[in-house]
Amino acid sequence: MFSILNVSQMQRLEEQANKGGLSYEKMMHQAGIGLADMVAERYHNCPVKEVLGLVGSGNNGGDTLVALTRLMDLGWKAKAYIVKERSAADSELNVFQKRGGEVFTHKNDERLVELRKLIRDAYILLDGVLGTGFKRPLRGRIAEVLMAVTQIEDLPHIIAVDCPSGVDCDSGEVADECIPAEWTITMAAVKQGLLRFPAFKYVGEISVVKIGLPSKLPTWHEINVFMVDDVFVKHNLPARPLNAHKGTFGTAMIVAGSINFVGAAYLAGKAAYRIGAGLVKMAVPGSIFDTIAGQLPEATWIILPETLGVINNDAVKVVREDMNKVTALLLGPGWGQEEETLEFFETLLFSRDKFTQVPAIGFVVKKAKKLVKNRNNLPPLVIDADALKLLTRIPDWYLYLENSTVLTPHPGEMAVLTGLDIASIQADRIEIARTYANKWKKIVVLKGALTVIANPQGEAVVIPCATPALARAGTGDVLAGMIAGLIAQGMSSYKASIVAAWLHARAGKEAERRIGYSASVLASDVLDSIPIVLEKFKYKRQAF
Repeated sequence: MFSILNVSQMQRLEEQANKGGLSYEKMMHQAGIGLADMVAERYHNCPVKEVLGLVGSGNNGGDTLVALTRLMDLGWKAKAYIVKERSAADSELNVFQKRGGEVFTHKNDERLVELRKLIRDAYILLDGVLGTGFKRPLRGRIAEVLMAVTQIEDLPHIIAVDCPSGVDCDSGEVADECIPAEWTITMAAVKQGLLRFPAFKYVGEISVVKIGLPSKLPTWHEINVFMVDDVFVKHNLPARPLNAHKGTFGTAMIVAGSINFVGAAYLAGKAAYRIGAGLVKMAVPGSIFDTIAGQLPEATWIILPETLGVINNDAVKVVREDMNKVTALLLGPGWGQEEETLEFFETLLFSRDKFTQVPAIGFVVKKAKKLVKNRNNLPPLVIDADALKLLTRIPDWYLYLENSTVLTPHPGEMAVLTGLDIASIQADRIEIARTYANKWKKIVVLKGALTVIANPQGEAVVIPCATPALARAGTGDVLAGMIAGLIAQGMSSYKASIVAAWLHARAGKEAERRIGYSASVLASDVLDSIPIVLEKFKYKRQAF
């Protein structure tokens, strides 16, 4: 995982490193070399090894010039187009020219004819004009140059150096002239604005280059928000030993479904199996058993008492009797919000003391019911969908659930849980998730574009993916089943939530690729893409 920080934190890290002996010049050199090596590795088989760098006056321009020089050493033909003047004594520019690099400048290209020709000839365009210090609006010649680039048809592969020029790396705001990148290679850490909208629409894939910053710098210790990458996911996937049996991979029980929401149970149950759970127990209302049992013959089935197609309180006894060896329990997909189901939910989770004598003034005695923590030793919980809304009808619910409980709200459900409006939640998703994970002492998976997972200790991670392919009913049931399936295999609830969310997002992108159009992707397509995503881990790194 990579740290996510704001511009001020990045500046402090560089200042601390410089005072510690790692000069700004050395950091720039490390950044440029790392940038070039990433580009050369990815595009080593490209048909035309020609790269053009758009160079500004700041550190991004310096990183770009170092990268261009390095690429020339690796056999590329490199050209630099100076968009904002650099000092005549600039060492990076002088070295680039001495090595044979061609330099062009906007001053000698009033109508930007040369710029358009250079871009047409290039296979890769490095955007190194503006960096983390940018604030809107963009004016003058830089705005004119960048706008001209955006209007060119058939642009080469565009790689942003640290950030796309025109992105505010704190707020995520974007200038009209910003050049959309297909790949942003950012330095040392991910700037928080890159993972906010509208900026995220311009950054493409995000990679991080190490620039040698020591791990002991004080500012590192105040950072507790991270971006998940495939390396973290691969290292945390449960092992699959050759001598395993189904008990090795645990048992997930999924209490799901109602007469109106049959598919939710199927999607969650199959997802738990696809992610590797050894056994999945499906606890469903009897009225939907015949509809879905044949679609998931691998599961064992628990028929729950119901009232008009929804789970009722008599189901508590049945669920408890089948809890043996269950290592994860998913509650909520497809339940509905009827009073009968609320009573079942509350009774399953909590015990209530019998009426107890409560002394009052004089000889009056009151009788009261006191809610106490559940005493039934439930396995780790994942609470999803309708169960999240039902929670709000249980006073102080968060005081009585284990801290390992995972809550998986989308923004609408988060609004119900918190009392906030959706716009406020979406305006600062990371901070909202962290605040309520801490308040509730639970793991919060705030779903949606750029899903956020937060734990009670104040740490949060962001999944760097946004796709309308996942904006479809049922995809949340798939994610909940995946989380439960990983917890069943022995993963901690927090890591299981992170890994499942990353794989789920990747499966959404894979389904979009296979189907061909995001609007046509169904939740079942995402489900069917899980094995494809997992299979790719055997061979190479994955990126969004």
